[in-house]
Amino acid sequence: MITALGTPLTPEEELHIPGLEAHIHDQLAHGINGFLVAGTMGLMQLLTESTYRQLVEQSVQFNAGKAEILVGVGDTSFVRTRDRIRIVEQFDIDGVVALAPFFIKYSQEDLVDYYLSLAELSSKPLYLYDLPQTTGTKLEVETVLKLAEHPNIHGIKCSDHFVTIRPVLDTIGDEFRVIVAQPNLMDVLLRSGVREHLDGIYGLVPEWIEKMVAATESEDWNELALIQQDLSELLRLLVTSSAPLFSTVTTILNMRGIPGNFAPRPMRPLTAAEQTQLAEHPLIQKIFTGKTVSSVEA
Repeated sequence: MITALGTPLTPEEELHIPGLEAHIHDQLAHGINGFLVAGTMGLMQLLTESTYRQLVEQSVQFNAGKAEILVGVGDTSFVRTRDRIRIVEQFDIDGVVALAPFFIKYSQEDLVDYYLSLAELSSKPLYLYDLPQTTGTKLEVETVLKLAEHPNIHGIKCSDHFVTIRPVLDTIGDEFRVIVAQPNLMDVLLRSGVREHLDGIYGLVPEWIEKMVAATESEDWNELALIQQDLSELLRLLVTSSAPLFSTVTTILNMRGIPGNFAPRPMRPLTAAEQTQLAEHPLIQKIFTGKTVSSVEA
C-alpha cells in the first residue's frame, strides 16, 4: 500500500516541515509501506523548485528508510523532466515516477522516445505514470509493453480504468510492477490477487487501509467489503462536494492533527460553514470515532 502524500504548505506557500513530518509518521504508524512524494496529490507542478527540492529531502529524512519512496518528476517536456530527475536523484529514493508530458498532445512514438531517453539518463529506477484524465494522453498497452523491455523502466503507476492495464499484467506478470490506483475496486482487486495499490485517499484514512490489508491476509472478504463501502462513500463525498477537493483534504488532515495547507492558491480554503458541515457528516465522524479531533489549522 503506497500513499500519495499531500504537500503541506505554510501561509507563504513554503514547505510546512512539521506538517510533512506528522503526515509521514501518521502513515507509518498504520503500516503504510510506500510513499509517492510530489505526485498528483502532492501537486508538484504547483510548487516552487526550492520547495520541491526541500520536500523530497525532508521526506527522505522523516521516512528514515522505513518505507519505499517514489518521487514524481513528470513535467511538460523532456528537458524539464530531465532537470527534475537531476534534482531528486541525489537523494536516497527508490525510484522516479514520470507522467506523460502534458499541455501539448504527443504521439505514442513521441512517448516511447521520451521515456526511453529518461530511462537512459536516470540513475534511479524509472516508473511510467498513466493519468490520461489529467494529461490528456493515454499510454497505450503496446507502448507500455515496448517500454517495459528497457532494464531501467521498472513498472507503471496506472490511474486509468483497470481494464486498460489488465493486458500488461496478463502479458508480463511479475517481471514488471503494475501499481494501480483503483480505490473504488480495492476489495475486488485484492481478492483477485492484485497486490500493489497507490492512492492519495490513503492519507486521510490510513487505519482503514491497514484494516483492508489485515482482512486480505486473513481472507475475511466480508470485512474487506465493508471497509470498501466506507472508502467508496468517502471518495463520493470528496468528489461531489461543492468545496475544492484539496481544501477538503486540508480540513480532514488538519483534523487528524497534521498542520499545513494542502491546497495552494488559487484554490480557495473552506469557509467556516463548509468546515462545520464536513465535520458533522456521519462518515467524517466515523473516521474520528474514538479519536481526538484536532483543532490545528492550515
